[in-house]
Formats: sequence, C-alpha cells, structure tokens
Amino acid sequence: MDVIYRKAKTPIDPSLENRDAGGAGMNAMGMGVCPALNPRTYEVAPGIICEQDIAVEMRDGVKIYVDIFRPKDKTNIPVLISWSFYGKRPGEGMSEWQIMGVAPGTVSKTAKFESPDPLYWCYQDYAIANVDPRGVGHSEGDVNCFGTQDARDGYDFIEWVAQQPWCSGKVGMSGNSAVAMSQWRIAAEQPPHLTCIAPWEGTSDIYRESMFEGGVPAIAFNEFIVGSITGEGGADDMVAMAQQSPLMNAYWEDKIPDFSKIKIPVYCTACWNHFHLRGAFQGFRKIKSRKKWMRAHREFEWPDGYDRVHLPELKMFFDRYLKDIHNCWESTPRVRLEVQDAHEFLYALDRPETSFPLKRTQYKKLYLDAGSGALSFGPVEQETSISYDGNEGVANFDIKFEEDVEITGYMKLHLWVEADGHDDMDMFVNIQKLDTKGEWLPVDVLGEPHPGAWGKMRVSHRALDPDLSTDFQPIQSHLKEEKLSPGEIVPVDIEIVPTSRFWHKGQSLRIQIAGRYIREGWFEPLFWDTDNHGNHIIHSGGKYDSYLQIPTIPPKYQDGDIKYGTTN
Repeated sequence: MDVIYRKAKTPIDPSLENRDAGGAGMNAMGMGVCPALNPRTYEVAPGIICEQDIAVEMRDGVKIYVDIFRPKDKTNIPVLISWSFYGKRPGEGMSEWQIMGVAPGTVSKTAKFESPDPLYWCYQDYAIANVDPRGVGHSEGDVNCFGTQDARDGYDFIEWVAQQPWCSGKVGMSGNSAVAMSQWRIAAEQPPHLTCIAPWEGTSDIYRESMFEGGVPAIAFNEFIVGSITGEGGADDMVAMAQQSPLMNAYWEDKIPDFSKIKIPVYCTACWNHFHLRGAFQGFRKIKSRKKWMRAHREFEWPDGYDRVHLPELKMFFDRYLKDIHNCWESTPRVRLEVQDAHEFLYALDRPETSFPLKRTQYKKLYLDAGSGALSFGPVEQETSISYDGNEGVANFDIKFEEDVEITGYMKLHLWVEADGHDDMDMFVNIQKLDTKGEWLPVDVLGEPHPGAWGKMRVSHRALDPDLSTDFQPIQSHLKEEKLSPGEIVPVDIEIVPTSRFWHKGQSLRIQIAGRYIREGWFEPLFWDTDNHGNHIIHSGGKYDSYLQIPTIPPKYQDGDIKYGTTN
C-alpha cells in the first residue's frame, strides 16, 4: 500500500557556527546534530579503537553507515549491534536523557542512546556496532520505522558484520526501547549469524501499544518521535498514516513481528510502570525459542539498563551464547518478578517463576456497584449507574481486602457503558492501591508517583479479535468503528497491562476511571487525542454485570502441600 513519507530533519554539522540544535521534541535534547562523514580509525580509549563511518551496502545497493568500536589488535570476537533511528553517536541522540536515573559517571561518552556502552563491552572482548539504518543521518534512502524494509536491512548488516576478519561470526543485539523494538523485527527475519538477542523494554505492536492504545490516538507523542528523525531523505510518517488510516490495516500489520520465527536465545526485561510493558510480555510469550528469559522490575528502563547487578548478568547471557562459555546461565530462572508493594519498596525481589502468566493463578471477579462506588466478590443484584463528566470527571470503585492478596498477571475490566451527549467515549483506567486509611499508595518511578496498572478504551473500537483474545486478555481487532446511539448501553472488555503487586490485609484496591490520563509531573510528553463530550455512564448490577477480573496468586506452598517424613 502507499506509505506517506515526510522530509526528515536535516542533519546539522556541529562544526558550523550557525547550527541550531534547539527546537521541539527530541531536537532540544541534541538530536539532529550529525557531523559530516569522516571515515577514519582512531583510538577512543586505551586499547579500544573506533572505525568511524564505515559504509555498508544493502541488497538493493543502498549504503548505510556504522561506527564500530572494538578491542585493538584482537580477532575472533563477537559483536553486539545497536539498531535504531536515534543517531549512532552520543551527540546525535538525546544525551541529557541518557543519565536520567543513572548515577553520574556510570555511562561513558561513547555510548549511543539506550544502547550498550562500548567502554564496558569492548573491555570484555566484544565489539559494538552503532548503526544508522537506512535514511538515518547520512545513510542513503528513506527511514522505515520497524517495518519489513528495516528488518531486511538488519538481516543484511548482520550477515556483513559476521564476515569481518576480526569477528567470530557470532552476532547479538542489545539495547532498550526503540533499540529493543528493532530486535524483535530483525530476529523474525532469521539472519543465519544472529545468535541471540536481549530486547530490554521493547514495544511489539506499534498500533495497539503506542499509536492507538485501546483505540485512543496518541498523535502528539508520536509526532515527538517521528518529527525528530534526522536524515537526508524521507521518514516513514507514522503520524500522517495514523491520521489517514486510523484502523488496523496492512501498514500497521507490517510493523508487528512474526514472533513464531524467533527461535534463538532471548533475554528480555519489562518495567511494570512503562509503556513498553505490554509489548515486552507479548514478545516473551509469543516467541518460539526454548531458551528465553524474562525479568520484570519496578525501576525505569534506563537505570535498570545500566544497573551494576544486571549488567554483569547480561554479560553472562552473551558470554554463554556468543562465546560458548559454560557459565551456568541455564540455571537462571526463566521468569523473575519484582512484586511491588508501595513507593520504592518491594514485596519480593527477582522472585523465580517458571512461566507467565503464573500457572497457579486463580482468577476472581470484583463486581462494581455504581450506587455505592464499591467492589465485591459476589454479584450485585440491584441495577444502578454512575455518571461523570467525560473530560473532567472521575469514577472510583474500592474494595478493602480482609486478607493479604497478591495480584500478578493480566487483569481485565468488563463494563456496561453509555454515552450521554455524544456517540463515543474514551476511557482511561488505573488500578491503584490505598493504605488502611484510604490514602493512595503509588509506586515511585524516577521519583514520581505512578498512577497504577492501566488500560484504555475508545468504545467505538470495542470489537475484539477472537483469534488473539483469551479469557484473561481481551484484545481489540481495530477493524471497524461502532458508534453509540442515544441511550444505547454496550458491554466493553478493557485490557489491563500485566502487573505484580501485593496488598496487605486492610489495604484497598481502587479502580479509577476517567476520560483522560491522570498523571502529573512526568517528563515524557504522553498525551492522547480524546473525543469526549457530555457524560460517561457506567451501569452495574443485575443484567449489567460490570466487574474487574483479577489474577490472585496463592503461596507456592501451603499447609498440606509438603509431606513430612517422606522423600516422595
């Protein structure tokens, strides 16, 4: 199908006196700064060389450029690739963001944004390849964001770099966010020399997880991303495509990896409180590799990515599969979870599990009572409703737990809703924790209170995909719009992102429902283009069985499970 391209932001040579590195979005952080091509080899640190601006030809003749850092005078070393459209040098990316939540001095000035640090990895006898993909910086062609063209280029580069005289022939990929997202798509192309990947915090479905989460468009945030892509050609204009094609089609499908083709070892992570969360778990669950590991944590992706505990652990993973060192990596639990409590406190740290969702999950329903704003484990008989202003109002539903409760996995919110004064509704849901006095207990992320596990729904997009949906995870098809008629009451099933959190006896769970995303003070420009007018009405009780389904987790072992005095 026809794809809209915009002119990419013109690269700025920092040597020019009149350069302007300011502007909106990422450009204010330094993106767009791109020195003129200067192929050379120089020593960036004692014993470490950088081969700068190497041209690599793709299968169609287009040339892209890469900086390769590697140990001087060493051969038979594996390479880790950082692939993204953020610029292959620190000065071409968002350098100020690089250290947010990370202790000063942790990351060297050679590190590309959200990528492996050459001055860590090269001293561990790895090479680092920072790539400007097609259309980025001075690379030829037009930028393709996470689609087939980008994936095929990744395949071509992997096969090229594996043949270099210093390379062992084993190639891995590493990095956060966009650098993780590209790994899913490239690995699905199955390049022969791609040995393993480590996508830490990677969205897997641009439409469902970024551009139209729940069907609600997020044009502003994605303009912030697309508008900052720097190159000499065009950039895949996902924003214009969203405005032209607001329903799922071939363009958006092309940006979803075929996870069934990923069979190499994978070590991925997920942050319970970041928008890459859903995609990270979708990728982990869907890939066909028999050697896959997931670690889910509370902290934001950047401080976790350069953590002094988990960075050496990542080295163990790469040592095992890129250097064939038998270091007992296989004994690492397949799933590890930080079970959150409140603020920076955890109920459990890296708790080992065998799968996700957990096999011992017990799903329970909390039924909404619109008349009292309460939740209960039993169905509500009396039909009632609650109305709130679609732009300013909030509806809360609470339940106080009479015993300790752990919720780990996928929740879903089943509601009966009505629009009063409009033909559509945008609904934003947060699942929160309250202390024994009824005060909100958030989780802290980069020092800011997080609103809680979330879900979104544009009601006209309520139709589910029967092939993708499960009982615990409703997934919208986004193939049609179904507007509401005056007085029409319809059921919706809202997917809530996975979570892991512990409620102590006497604490409460709250469902917060509004027509807007409720969060203050966060640095990322997370905005949604809502279409709310009039009031939203939530119905409950009787035939309107509105409920929240929660995945409760019993202890692994309970009294009676262990038979004392026997070896069986």
